[in-house]
Amino acid sequence: MKRLVYLISPNKINQGFYISLDRVLSLKNVKFFQLRVKNTSQKKILFISKKIKKITTKHKVKFIINDYFSLASKIKADGCHMGQVDGSFKVARKKLKKKILGITCHNSKILANNAIENKADYIAFGSFFKSRLKPNAKKANLHILKWAKKNIKKPIVVIGGINNLNYKKLMHAGAKYIALSSFIWDNPKLKPEQAIGKFK
Repeated sequence: MKRLVYLISPNKINQGFYISLDRVLSLKNVKFFQLRVKNTSQKKILFISKKIKKITTKHKVKFIINDYFSLASKIKADGCHMGQVDGSFKVARKKLKKKILGITCHNSKILANNAIENKADYIAFGSFFKSRLKPNAKKANLHILKWAKKNIKKPIVVIGGINNLNYKKLMHAGAKYIALSSFIWDNPKLKPEQAIGKFK
């Protein structure tokens, strides 16, 4: 089965999370798991990461750290994801050596080309739909995916309010991976392992 999900963590990691994550990843449709926790000390992130790394390794999922490229090496994560204001991509690329570097490019061809120059391994575009995680995120549209499919040789990740009803049109337009968070972790109707099963 093709792994098409780029799974992003909930912002708060509680004790029950690790069991949930293990169940979700056992469905084998997640390619990347990104730890994205804001307002948390680096010490706590290290602690959480050690537990997550065991689970992602078991399920052969790439473990990505959000923002902190210096931590990504310490944790022996598979890579780091950076936004446009998370520091220097050049420095990150040097620090991460052969690890994965992913960069958010919103809806911009200029930012995407710049990310490629800085040797990003994948490009993330979004937000495509209204997202609870980032209600004020910049909007993206399908034109950027069609452009990227023709002009960018790296995998494209799409982000922002994606669910089981709207993801296919993004895949058809050129996305390789779909980033999911709220639909999996804060779904009022489905448990995380049921929610992830909707993406085949």
